[in-house]
Amino acid sequence: MITYRAFGAEQLPQVLSLYRDARWTAYLDSGERMSRALERSLFLLGAFEEETLVGFIRCVGDGEHILYVQDLLVSAACRRQGIGQTLLRRTMERYSGVRMFTLVTDASDRNSNAFYTAMGLRPYSEAGIAGYQR
Repeated sequence: MITYRAFGAEQLPQVLSLYRDARWTAYLDSGERMSRALERSLFLLGAFEEETLVGFIRCVGDGEHILYVQDLLVSAACRRQGIGQTLLRRTMERYSGVRMFTLVTDASDRNSNAFYTAMGLRPYSEAGIAGYQR
């Protein structure tokens, strides 16, 4: 049975394992940096099977005007069970009053884009917003 609860940097080894599983290698260069990132996150919600972290959502922002979903990961072995939907839905409910609820995904990733659209999110182009990066 999957349970959902807030967590912190104490779960760093399991968080790093999920990043490895997803092949998000940019997060694996420094455990210290990732630990600080977890500590400084606005919101962390984990999906646990017993004591094993099988998915999580990590958000940054102020929780009033902006909430940015930095990461949403579910282990490959646990996908297609509604875990990602539950993590995102609970976060959207918790921050339902935030002015700008945002995330970024790869435009060519059909699965991610279909998932976020099914969850009621819309592309920036449809929201009249321009995004920039350096």
